[in-house]
Amino acid sequence: MLKPILLVEDNPNDLELTLHALERSKLANDVIVIRDGSEALHYLNATGPYQGRAPGNPAVILLDLKLPKVDGLEVLRFVRESASFKSTPVVMLTSSREEQDVVKSYELGVNAYVVKPVNFQEFIKAISDLGIFWAVLNEPPPGSVRASPRS
Repeated sequence: MLKPILLVEDNPNDLELTLHALERSKLANDVIVIRDGSEALHYLNATGPYQGRAPGNPAVILLDLKLPKVDGLEVLRFVRESASFKSTPVVMLTSSREEQDVVKSYELGVNAYVVKPVNFQEFIKAISDLGIFWAVLNEPPPGSVRASPRS
């Protein structure tokens, strides 16, 4: 069973482009779409509408920084402070180039900080490369289920 990719993104255009890019990378992983930080915490804790979700961690969390309700930094803080999720890769996928956002993200333990490219083709390639790296190429901790590309 492949672990899903958790995509936490509130911008409809960025969401559509990200899903398109992940689809083009031919990953077999399901993509779970979450639209705000509060919902992300519910998913990770398997509470609220996600109470009956399949157990286990995502292969990677693609996390926007500026989210409604609970921001991406608070979600990242929860992930890194949780024994269950602390080794789950988290990629901050954001339009913010502000130094304080980059510094704070790394202080909280983000695995990568990627600024969303403005150019459509660059955006598609960046997301595709991210998906392939974190879901296929990255060696997860022992005992984790590895993702595999579609044939």
